[in-house]
Amino acid sequence: MQVEMKISIIAPIYGVEKYITKFADSVLSQSYPNIEFIFVNDGTKDNSMIILDALIEEKYSHLKPNIVIVNKENGGLPAARRTGMEHATGEYILFADSDDWLEADAVNKIMTEANRSHADIIYFDLVKEYGHKQSIKREREYCAKDKELWIENIFNYRSHGYTVTKCFRRVLYTENKIYTPKLGMHEDIYLMTQLIFYANSIVRLPEVLYHYRKDNEAAMCADVRHRRHIASSRNLLDLYYNYMDNLSTSPIRSVADGIVLRAGWHALIHKTDLFSEFPWLSKAIKSAKPSTRYRTPLLFQIFVKIYTSLKY
Repeated sequence: MQVEMKISIIAPIYGVEKYITKFADSVLSQSYPNIEFIFVNDGTKDNSMIILDALIEEKYSHLKPNIVIVNKENGGLPAARRTGMEHATGEYILFADSDDWLEADAVNKIMTEANRSHADIIYFDLVKEYGHKQSIKREREYCAKDKELWIENIFNYRSHGYTVTKCFRRVLYTENKIYTPKLGMHEDIYLMTQLIFYANSIVRLPEVLYHYRKDNEAAMCADVRHRRHIASSRNLLDLYYNYMDNLSTSPIRSVADGIVLRAGWHALIHKTDLFSEFPWLSKAIKSAKPSTRYRTPLLFQIFVKIYTSLKY
């Protein structure tokens, strides 16, 4: 009789006391029999962990042998996910955010496919929850031979970079050099670009299995947009730096020029000196080739190259 493979669900916990009950119920009530639940307390200051502990005692005490609770100082989402990975023992990994929730049979559907195909990555669809409305986000069909296109489409917002919709084999993380993001903006793109690159088999599960809470999706004010753009550029420039000496064989080889051109544009429009912060940026921009394939409009890319050539 075939033994079902184990999946580790990793959920960072921080400031989610309003949502933790719904999330934990959706995770702990999954029917799949071989789940390791890893809750990473990222130094939360509210009652999230108290509520979670009480819920486990009252409804899910039978699952205690499968529950791992890790307490750490607050370090942000990327660091909390990395900590969860250090404790995971499952063949497969699924990240989940603790203000969201899963469909009742999500894990069973994912792992039925995993036990059938042993795919390196199994990805699926999600629904954004705005409180008063929903928006289903369906993904394109990709297989292993399309992974460079998938990476390019994720960077250029033609596909979804969400980590929470991609269940992956743990060996992708443990047997390859995977860099982890320093900041919490576009950390999903940072991580998934590398995991997709190293995957040898990819399967799409065309079902909505994850609910992504977006209750506060108001238009961003200029200050928030500024901080998000700069954090994104800093994160992705860090990813670029990690592969800078071997770009042609790296996970970002098809998007490297887009990363530096966009960072240059963000530096200019938000008046932030990324050129001093990343001394190699000007040289990278000078050698980058503008393209309509990138998220940043072509005219802006050309302007950045001209500005950099004159200034540096």
